[in-house]
Amino acid sequence: MSETDERRLAHWERRVEWPLTGLAVLFLVAYAWQVLDDRATPGLHGALEVVLWFVWLVFAVDYLARLVIAVDKRRFVTTHLFDLLAVVLPVVRQLRVLRLLTVLKLLNRRYAGRVRQRIGVYVAAVTTLVGLCASLAVLDAERRHPDASITTFGDAAWWVLTTITTVGYGDRYPVTWEGRLVAALLMVGGIALIGVVTGTIASWIVERLSGVEESVTAAEQAAATELRQVRAELAALREELREELRAEHRPGV
Repeated sequence: MSETDERRLAHWERRVEWPLTGLAVLFLVAYAWQVLDDRATPGLHGALEVVLWFVWLVFAVDYLARLVIAVDKRRFVTTHLFDLLAVVLPVVRQLRVLRLLTVLKLLNRRYAGRVRQRIGVYVAAVTTLVGLCASLAVLDAERRHPDASITTFGDAAWWVLTTITTVGYGDRYPVTWEGRLVAALLMVGGIALIGVVTGTIASWIVERLSGVEESVTAAEQAAATELRQVRAELAALREELREELRAEHRPGV
């Protein structure tokens, strides 16, 4: 891909990232409302479904537009697999939350350079978003199954907490294939999140130690420079003393 094509693609992504983020938040609100409000009227349920499909349509148009702009389309597809999944999996209702990856991408793009300074805020935001999405998705998949152990949002949130932390008490578990698919994605995401946090902390520690090492090196160099100056001054003083002693012992002085 040439620099011109890369700039065109980057320009498009900059122009649409905030509108897409707003739509992703709208999607989350509509999806959460649809899942949590058991008393919603058919009309309200239909309106929320229209919102969800509208968001999907916009995401699909955005993906196709970026695919058209990209010259190396195979490389684009392989490097934007999550975007592709968010478009091609609308038939699996519980996986519609993949569209919220736009928010995660925006967070990473905005704060990746400052993540070590704001690691607490960043990790809390990502974990909360992932946990909320997974809770809604698994509740949506499980609560109507006769053998389900996850029937309330509280059950779903507890299951997400034990799963994403790899504790896995086993008191709550999905029994539907959709719920197990959400569980698999959550487990992989939890491991990836822990890996990112661990790597970020390790990078921060290495950076801090490197800073200390650089400070120590600079201090050593400054001390060595001062020591050389002191030695030079001492050598000059010794030379002056020798000259004075020679002058005192000269005949006729």
